[in-house]
Parts: sequence; structure tokens; C-alpha cells
Amino acid sequence: MTQEPFPGRDPGEGKTLPQTAQDNGLENAAPGEAEKKSRLIMLWEGLTQAGLADSAVRLGTHILLVALVLVVAWVMRAFYFQKQAASQPEEAAMAASLPTPTPTALTPQLPDYQAEMPFYAGIPRLALLHTTIPSRPRTDVIKYTVEQGDTIFGIAEKFGLEPQTILWGNQLLLADNPHSLRPEQELNILPVNGTYYQWQAGDGLNGVSKFFGVTPEDIIHWPGNNLNPEEIGDYAHPNIAAGSWLIVPGGEREFVSWSAPVIPRDNPGVAKVLGPGACGSVVDGAIGIGLFIWPANAHFLSGFDYSPATNHFGIDIDGNLGDAAYAADNGVVVYAGWNNWGYGYVVVINHGNGWQTLYAHLSTYNVGCGQSVWQGTVIGGIGSTGNSTGPHLHYEMMYNGTKVNPWDYLP
Repeated sequence: MTQEPFPGRDPGEGKTLPQTAQDNGLENAAPGEAEKKSRLIMLWEGLTQAGLADSAVRLGTHILLVALVLVVAWVMRAFYFQKQAASQPEEAAMAASLPTPTPTALTPQLPDYQAEMPFYAGIPRLALLHTTIPSRPRTDVIKYTVEQGDTIFGIAEKFGLEPQTILWGNQLLLADNPHSLRPEQELNILPVNGTYYQWQAGDGLNGVSKFFGVTPEDIIHWPGNNLNPEEIGDYAHPNIAAGSWLIVPGGEREFVSWSAPVIPRDNPGVAKVLGPGACGSVVDGAIGIGLFIWPANAHFLSGFDYSPATNHFGIDIDGNLGDAAYAADNGVVVYAGWNNWGYGYVVVINHGNGWQTLYAHLSTYNVGCGQSVWQGTVIGGIGSTGNSTGPHLHYEMMYNGTKVNPWDYLP
């Protein structure tokens, strides 16, 4: 069957294209263009038949997206540099057309009172017309007048010395007894810790230095003694004037005991050196139990504590004038009466088991020599006799001839 031509067209124009060309829009394409499109179509059909069409679409989409991003970045970069280049000349011109004048700083005028202050005016260097000599360690003995309320400990601390140095420097005045301190007394204050010794005729340097635990050179070379080593001569018979007072730096000695020694029951007369309170022969009596009670109603101090360093081997227990003093344990009285060494009225009890107790500065005493007393017996009244500055009970304890700290044995 022959196809009829379209009305009003040439016969040639009525010919129809192949179906594939019509379906793909190739009927109006140029010959070369149609050929390229045919190749693409064939390639696409090949990918489709191979199952790679979806992958090709995704790959192409990604490539296109990356290309778009690169194009946008390039366009923005070109636009930015073009704008910056155009704006820089304008900004430079504006900056050049508005110069800033250099400010002139004005010096403030200070008021007179500020100008005179070192904070503002500075510290001037002044010419000194004299030389200040730094203080040197003291080498000589000075005097100190005791004031009300002074103690051996307080005076020692004031001058940077040990308490025993105050006693050793004033043996003739205080007799190694801290209770002998009184207002208005004039004390020797040594420059260093040590002792103060008055040279006696016949003394030798070797013997004196050995007694105080130092060397002869320690005494000779101390500046405050004013001794010339070249003029000393023989140490056994040194050229030192009798009566001279010498500082013994670092020297020590035993304290003179003004307290009660061991007073045995069978020979209480050894205490005669203490004063008229010494007893004669004493018979045996009560024996202590070795446990002690407080010898006063108060259980705290009113004065000195136990201090071997200041020759104070007891405690000063507080009390009012006339308050009772009690026997701390059973025993026999081996001393009752006045003490010449500053204790005033004293009672000493030998407990018959190695223990001995002493009660001093009593206002009165109610017991006598050889009397047996029992723990808690009232032996007298608290007082302030002897070297005392106020009512208190001086209480000492001794065991087998050695003085001990009462705090270790009182309940």
C-alpha cells in the first residue's frame, strides 16, 4: 500500500522518517548532529542493557555538583578581589586627608605639701657628718634595780640569760634562793651565761677554772675581765688581785642548799645548820603508806614551780593566811621551828620508808619534834614567814636523799 502525500506538500516532503529517528527528535537534526545523537543513544542503550544506567546517572550528578561549586567559588573570589582593589585607594585618601596633630603634654603643678613629701620629691642623699657604729655584744657587768612583780625568770628573759645565771651572779645578795628577790635590790647582770666569782688570795687559775667547768683561757681572754695574758704569769699563782670580780663565761656550779637535807630519825641533829627548829633524839613512830594527799586545800600554784635550774626544788601552793597545812602521809616530825635560810617556820616529816616531806613559810606550827602524825593531820597554818612575798605553802618531797618533783606524786 502506497502512502499518500500530505496535501499541499511536495512529494518528497511527504516521506516519513524511520520510527527511531522520530521518537528521538532526530527528524529536524543536521546530518552530523544526528550521527552524534545516535551514538549517545546507542551508548545509553548499551549501559541500560548492562545495568549501569543508574550508576552513570549518579556519577554524572556528582561531577556536575562539584563543577558548580568550583564555578561559584571562582566567581565570588574574583568579585571580592575586585571590590577590595577598588576600596583601598579611597580609604588611603581619606586617611591622608585627616592628619592628627601631635598632643603637647602639660606638666602638672604639685601643691607645696606634695612637693615636700618624699613620695613625690624622692629621697635625697644627705651628707653624714658622723659615723654610726653598730652595737657590739656587751662584755661587762651592768646593774639592774628589781621592780615590784619581778621574778628570777622574768629578769633572765629580759636580758636573754638563763635563770641560774641571775642567781650565780648575785650569790651574796640572793644566797641562791629565788625567794630572796625583793624590790629595790640592785642585781648584777652578767653579759653571758655563766658565773661571777670574787678572786680570793691563794686561788689558782687551774683550780678555779676546774671548779666552774671551764679552762683558764676562758677566764683570761674574756674582754670584760681586763686581764693581760702576758702579765698573768704562773697559773698556780697568777697575777690577779685578791677581791677582783671575774666573769666566768659558760661556768657552772652547784647551788648552795638552803633547803632541808636528809634528816634521819636516828640523827635529826644534822639539821642544826638550818636553824633552831632542829630536833634532838627521836624515837620511832608512824610509818608512811607511800601514797600522798595534797597538803593544802588549794591544788594550784601561787608562786614558783618546781625548778632545779633556779634552785627551787618544791612547789608554792596557793592559800590564804592561816589556812590549814596537812601532813601528806604518816610519819614522824624531825624538824619543827624557825629556818635561818629564808624558809621561815618549817616542819619536816620523815615517813620511815625513804620519803621525807617539808612544809615552809608557815604562820604557825602545831606539832613538835618526835611527834607521830597521820595523813591529813593539821600540822600548822599557811603563812608568809621568811623570804616570802605573800601567803603560800612551799612544799618539797625527797626520796632516798634525792629531791623529786611533787607533781609526779600528788593525786
